[in-house]
Amino acid sequence: MNETITHLKVPMEYEERSLCLGPEGSVAHVTRVLRMIGGRWKLPILFRLFAEPSMRTSQLLRDMPSISQKMLTQHLRELERDGLVARRDFGEQPPRVEYSLTNAGHGLMPVLMSVREFSRYHPEKS
Repeated sequence: MNETITHLKVPMEYEERSLCLGPEGSVAHVTRVLRMIGGRWKLPILFRLFAEPSMRTSQLLRDMPSISQKMLTQHLRELERDGLVARRDFGEQPPRVEYSLTNAGHGLMPVLMSVREFSRYHPEKS
């Protein structure tokens, strides 16, 4: 068989390749995480919430002046739906809401920091 096929380089017995490539395999799990953090503003939101224990929407808007209120709200809702961000509504008037990373969000940060280090040591080639 052709050795250049990438899935053949996964160190598994032939019968166990579905563990990597099947619907519950490694590829599926990594793809799911990449979808969770995909989007222009999700990574900046995650890194800001990692730097500050909790932030209000207005603080996030100030820190990311190019993002619109609509996009910030959309991305925060998606991150909350995916379990990476928690929303705390204080039930006050005027409304006061704060966002913070969940345990899952904190667990993802070392992975993102590793990706950052990979990028620093493997710069883009022109």
